[in-house]
Amino acid sequence: MNVLYIHTHDSGRYLQPYGYAVPTPNLMRLAGESVLFRQCHCAGPTCSPSRAAMLTGTWPHINGMIGLAHRGFALRDPGMHLVHHLNGHGFETVLCGVQHEAASAETLGYQHIFPRVKGGLSIPDMESYDLQNTRSACEYLHSRGAKNGTAGRSGQARPFFLSVGLVNTHRAFPTETGDIRQEYIQPPPTMYDCRENRQDMAGFIATAVVADRCVGMVLDALRQAGLEDDTIVLFTTDHGIAFPRMKCHLYDTGTGVAMMMKFPGNPAAGSACDALVSHIDVFPTLCDLLGLPTPPTVKGRSLTPILRGDAQEVNDAIFAEVNYHAAYEPMRCIRTARHKFIRRYDWHGGPVPANTDGGPAKDFYRQAGYFDRPLAREMLFDLHLDPMERENLIGDPTYQAVHNDLSARLVRWMEDTNDPLLRVGHRIPAPPGAVVNTRTCVEAKETEELE
Repeated sequence: MNVLYIHTHDSGRYLQPYGYAVPTPNLMRLAGESVLFRQCHCAGPTCSPSRAAMLTGTWPHINGMIGLAHRGFALRDPGMHLVHHLNGHGFETVLCGVQHEAASAETLGYQHIFPRVKGGLSIPDMESYDLQNTRSACEYLHSRGAKNGTAGRSGQARPFFLSVGLVNTHRAFPTETGDIRQEYIQPPPTMYDCRENRQDMAGFIATAVVADRCVGMVLDALRQAGLEDDTIVLFTTDHGIAFPRMKCHLYDTGTGVAMMMKFPGNPAAGSACDALVSHIDVFPTLCDLLGLPTPPTVKGRSLTPILRGDAQEVNDAIFAEVNYHAAYEPMRCIRTARHKFIRRYDWHGGPVPANTDGGPAKDFYRQAGYFDRPLAREMLFDLHLDPMERENLIGDPTYQAVHNDLSARLVRWMEDTNDPLLRVGHRIPAPPGAVVNTRTCVEAKETEELE
């Protein structure tokens, strides 16, 4: 059994299969053949921590990726990465396009890395980068299909793990969006409906169209190569979209991610799953589906009981964290099916400006005073009654028992996982040489290399 892992940048759940007016027909096609997880959350809503958590099966403060790889942060042990595990079990591991778990992809153990297309985070570069890397992935799939035809007689074909990393829907967004007109765009429901925010959302949609085109090319190549019936297809993104109160925040708009899983013989293909799941559950799930042992370092829970209809849930709660993005802003949260509890550490002001990506929406929020408004150290939300997480219930006597329970469970999780926030006075030092903005920095210049 092969694995095709397709991932986007900064997409959250703002895609057509999740009910939004974002034209992604290829993702809709994949959704109809997959289990679509409606309550999947990343373990750290910034780029490298999220991806590293999923591909090691454990939280950032355990695997060491507490900041961005291109800013000097690194996995404590690259051997924890899924690719190393698959290498040890006879897989051919291949990377096309973006990875964000290491400053150099070679350290992750990929046996084959397609030549990286040079490009930056600018409009023409992003589209060209994704399309060229996608064509490389399609060429690989066609070559594997040809090899499998020969190996069918010799029995020597190895299974593959192919990572197809798309830079879209990362900023910068295009300002010229063709038929996607801001007059007919609805901004995310947490944002004020005005021209600036509509135009920004139109730019996001334009990048989602590019990402969807690439997904369609890869899915078509998989089918044409005759590999579809022997391949697990995993599609996901790293975290929420790059708007205020989303990416780099522990609200559901930051941790909530799209995830679809297609695999041969799936009895629940075409269904939506409301179970509460974490990205760290992906590693053990793939191990189960592939018939491989799960390493003892993995902390996630396999989703196969849900996929096979033997259970409705595997998690009664999930956890997520923020440490460093552009700047230091430590936070922890616990989320159950109904409630979310967030605790902020070592900072008593408002949102850290550098940790919100630049763009028209950020400019609008800054002018409206968003970054001047202090945030509570603790926040508690009843998601059934307040899905936008606007009403902080800390101090409400009706929710005192919930507050006490979630606070105690969060501390217990931090103790059980040896969270450094508990042993260094709520301050986790950055590694030597890491690039870290001051908290009061308004903008953080993006220097990311497209690895």
